[in-house]
Amino acid sequence: MAGASAPAPPADVLPVSPPREGTSAWPLLDRLWYRLCWAAGIGLCLIASAVVIYMLVKGIGYLKLSLFVTSPAPSQIQTQSGGFLDPIIGTLIVTTIGTLLAAPIGIGVSVWLSEYAHPSWLARTIESGLEMLAGVPSIVLALFGLLIFSQGFLSFLSQGTAHGALGESFLAAGAVMSGLAVPLVVGSTREGFDQLPSRLREASLALGKTRSTTARHVLLPANKPAIASGVVLGMGRIIGDTAIITVLLGGTLKNEPVGGVPILGTLRGTGSTLTSYVFNNSPAGEGNAHEKAYAAAFVLLLVVLALNATVTHLTNRGRPDSERGSMLKLLRFSWPGWRSTRWTR
Repeated sequence: MAGASAPAPPADVLPVSPPREGTSAWPLLDRLWYRLCWAAGIGLCLIASAVVIYMLVKGIGYLKLSLFVTSPAPSQIQTQSGGFLDPIIGTLIVTTIGTLLAAPIGIGVSVWLSEYAHPSWLARTIESGLEMLAGVPSIVLALFGLLIFSQGFLSFLSQGTAHGALGESFLAAGAVMSGLAVPLVVGSTREGFDQLPSRLREASLALGKTRSTTARHVLLPANKPAIASGVVLGMGRIIGDTAIITVLLGGTLKNEPVGGVPILGTLRGTGSTLTSYVFNNSPAGEGNAHEKAYAAAFVLLLVVLALNATVTHLTNRGRPDSERGSMLKLLRFSWPGWRSTRWTR
């Protein structure tokens, strides 16, 4: 009968998805590219596994508890060259300073770009600046930071600027390191804002709340996993950099405080991190503690793997099982311009 609706299927009948199409019916070129993609993915997994296994074999054999509680010492004999306590402390200091600066800046910029972006020319300019900051080599940032922090009006941030020397200190290195983390925080936070349902904004605005109140009390709490993911990714970027540490922290063997104030003297002084320690003591460096370089590199690798696991946990929280494990989305976080934004506000 015309206009009659189709009968509903029985309640006990479950929908069956059609069988997956085999690649044998594909054109030859498509099959070739499909196999090349598989080979590329397997190759990347093999390379990553080889790095982890190599560092595990080389590093765990030299890793000792005493290395974590003793400071480095200048010596041509490895048994007398101490451990890497100071580089661990230096890594924590630089990461803390860089994260404390990058997190509020990145969150604030992402809120403005996602919820306001007015005027549009300024939003486009800021996004272009973020893209440039994400792609610029860290050595360029290091030289720029060296130029800035060597100025006399910033002498209170380092130990040698007032005497005409270079502006090297933990404060200078951490401030420049924040530039590496800001694009990651902005990209991750904006991705989270785009995935929030529009009804959250509409409900808040319908209750008479302002846009700033909606962003502060509704959107930011709902976007905590994406914000945390961006911050953790930024921390990993800071921990793994060497060029900025070598130029702006001095790369000294031990942390050298300035003055008698405990905390401020350490922040204004020079020092080292795990990355600079590994470089200086590697076969390509000037040190003579290759075994301890492998041990420190293994510790650094464990830290990076732990941060990656944290990011995976945060991004998969609350997602359905079908959407979990999509780590490729994290690549978009490191490049704020991964999509073409339409500035219609």
